Amino acid sequence: MTDTKHFSQESFGYMRLSQILKLIPVSKATWWNGCKTGQFPKPYKLGPRITAWKTSDIYQCLQQFQLSRENKSG
Repeated sequence: MTDTKHFSQESFGYMRLSQILKLIPVSKATWWNGCKTGQFPKPYKLGPRITAWKTSDIYQCLQQFQLSRENKSG
């Protein structure tokens, strides 16, 4: 029997900004500033008018926020 890792479907693909802002409640300006400063994941250009972020990067970012919140409250 081979050892396989199970990945949730959320960890694959890309997310658009509107989807991200539902998970991370900040303004568009705050999000873009965070991307420029390195606070948030870097965007990828998928087309001339399409910018998206790797879903795995977004969920990793959410985990980091949870850890920092737990450290501040505990």
